[in-house]
Amino acid sequence: MKQVSDWKRIPWRLALGGVALAWAAGCGEAPPEASPPMTTPEVTPEVVVPEQSSHPERRGIGAVALPPRGPSAQATPLDPRSSLIVTDDAIVKNFPLQKVMQQLVTQSAVAGLTPLALFQNWWSTATPPGCTPGFNNFPYQCPRVEGNQATVNPFINPSVNPDEYVPTALVNRFDLAPVSGTDCGEYRIVYAKRSGITNPGQRNLLIFEAVLPNPTPALGLAGCMPVANFWASLTTASLATRIAGLQNFYFTGLGGGFMPVVHYDNYGNRTGIPATGQVRTNQFMQPPWTLREFKVLRTMCGSVPCALNFRPVVDSTNPGGLLFNPASGHPEAFNFQNAQFPSQVPNLAINDINLFNFASTQPENSGQSNAQGPENDYLFHFGPGPSVFHGNIQAALTAIPSALTPQQVVARSLALSCGGCHQLSNGANLGGGIIWPPSLGFVHVSEQTSPGPFGPRYNISPALTGTFLPHRQAVLETFLNSSCGDAICQPWETHAACTLDCP
Repeated sequence: MKQVSDWKRIPWRLALGGVALAWAAGCGEAPPEASPPMTTPEVTPEVVVPEQSSHPERRGIGAVALPPRGPSAQATPLDPRSSLIVTDDAIVKNFPLQKVMQQLVTQSAVAGLTPLALFQNWWSTATPPGCTPGFNNFPYQCPRVEGNQATVNPFINPSVNPDEYVPTALVNRFDLAPVSGTDCGEYRIVYAKRSGITNPGQRNLLIFEAVLPNPTPALGLAGCMPVANFWASLTTASLATRIAGLQNFYFTGLGGGFMPVVHYDNYGNRTGIPATGQVRTNQFMQPPWTLREFKVLRTMCGSVPCALNFRPVVDSTNPGGLLFNPASGHPEAFNFQNAQFPSQVPNLAINDINLFNFASTQPENSGQSNAQGPENDYLFHFGPGPSVFHGNIQAALTAIPSALTPQQVVARSLALSCGGCHQLSNGANLGGGIIWPPSLGFVHVSEQTSPGPFGPRYNISPALTGTFLPHRQAVLETFLNSSCGDAICQPWETHAACTLDCP
């Protein structure tokens, strides 16, 4: 029997249990964790490492080194552009935003609510009184021009309406399923504002990121095999079969207890386990280019549903840039620089571009991740040193040991932020021979198209094609190829489920 070595299992431990965050404000949301008490210079503050939240892009089975068993045993290797990300216009055009919003409205059972009212209320959060200039003790740009969408109708005059949102991608993130199998990963729909196709100054993108629960969690991750098999089948399916199957998967459910992907519980309303998802935005209707996050939450008035809203929340695992300044007076800076960030150095020092990882706590996260300017440029704030913070990181590196520098560790955390992954880290040298791959300039799925097998399909970034999709393909194929009795104890297999492989 073979097992993955302990050092390779570190990210799996980080991934266990999914995501459990306490959000900043609003009816029905948990209050933020308390900040450490203010102290005088004569008193040494207590160093505390609070509960951390897993990185939303590296929380699952994809966050561990694969067993040494070759690239694939699939009879027909998966086609990443069919089974991992679908951008063919002939397919994605069948997923209009209005249909998604209508399904959320219908599920909510909120009397009188319409898709248009839900959309406009969402964008009212970009102007006062829906926002303020600060969020979670960090800067927050308010108002923003995107708030003007609170007065437009994106659902009329399709194909010519500049305010229409065009579906550009369906994304399979089975790699985000936790080893516990409480959920089966995330399944996403990407939309781009039509105006951005021809006007670079009017770009706005929406990403609906649903966490799909495992209906048979007692089986562990094996209960998610129907989902894996479905996506794998798309590699060889006809166009009509792909369209029908994906519509069923997203709007109805696979059957066997699987709920539809498009459900308000999967976009933020669910609490506890299994985890829930979110909706993220990539906004450039005015500078700076910024990325934000929302939860879809239903409010109950007694036993009656009375509201459904997209509520702004902090950007998961995106610490505010101020925390990286060694001289920062932010209330979270002391713990961040002396405990939290140094505790993450072993995860950040893993020398694999798909596996190095980072976790943060809710009070450390900003409500926006700007992909332009210095606000979220961690290296800008960190500076060349020396400082106590630099020394803390170096001590953690020495203990591993690792030849990385403190600047390279901070550069890796920047690459895992929204602004870093989308723009600030393009081509960055992260040490250990790792160069961060480029986006398409602020986005990983473009509004522009190239010829595909079924006509035009939306372009995807070099980072996806050359780095991230090959890894996700290997993860999915490894899962599909594994079985009890193959003499390999996979991270998602347990002694109770398979004593042959995991004695």
